[in-house]
Amino acid sequence: MPGLENKNVVLTGGGTGIGAACALSLAQAGANVIIGGRRLEPLEKVASQAEGKIAFHALDVADRESVTTFFNWAHATAGHIDILVHCAGINCRDRSMEQVSPEDWDRLMNVNATGAFNCMQAVLPQMRERKDGLIINICSISGIRAALLGGVAYNASKFAMTALGTTVAQEEKDRGIRISTIYPGEVETPILDDRPVPVSKEHRAKILQPEDVAAAVMMICQLPPRAHVSDLTIKPTTAAFV
Repeated sequence: MPGLENKNVVLTGGGTGIGAACALSLAQAGANVIIGGRRLEPLEKVASQAEGKIAFHALDVADRESVTTFFNWAHATAGHIDILVHCAGINCRDRSMEQVSPEDWDRLMNVNATGAFNCMQAVLPQMRERKDGLIINICSISGIRAALLGGVAYNASKFAMTALGTTVAQEEKDRGIRISTIYPGEVETPILDDRPVPVSKEHRAKILQPEDVAAAVMMICQLPPRAHVSDLTIKPTTAAFV
């Protein structure tokens, strides 16, 4: 497979979890990586591990002004963006229809669904000009299976993200732009801290680790432009897919 030397990659949610693992693996493969997230300290920590191959900037994907500022800075820093890996995502603690607050519903939809829209809309124009580009959206198995574990707001936001990626992939295919959606099952990331029931160390050890999803991202990034992975599900071996 080809390397990623001289490829410019932007990652959202790059300070922790899947985003951090993807940033480090892509930088190791030779890519020039830019990460964004709401908190600067985790971003700086990730960048410090990559020997100058990772730059970082504050980003709130739900805030269009912040998205515009971030991508303008990314363009000025790296030039064109070859790959966008969108990892930003959240959940809430009160997840049932009976319990979820309107504020949490709005927050999840704004970050998980509208955030993906905002970032894709920001990066697509220059990809259209070049007739080349790759966008990988890290969704969730909750975007294809609406289980109670994820909760009503999270599931709805992830189904919206699924539809967004599927539709834009159809619109952009003849411009040479590929949209891939990855659907991870349970992953050991900080989002588990918002579970209504605490997750044991034993369970965390058995589920997917961030580097597992990063390996799937790497595979997609290294494919030639003629090959498009539209959807990819990755789950813990011991988890049922129902």
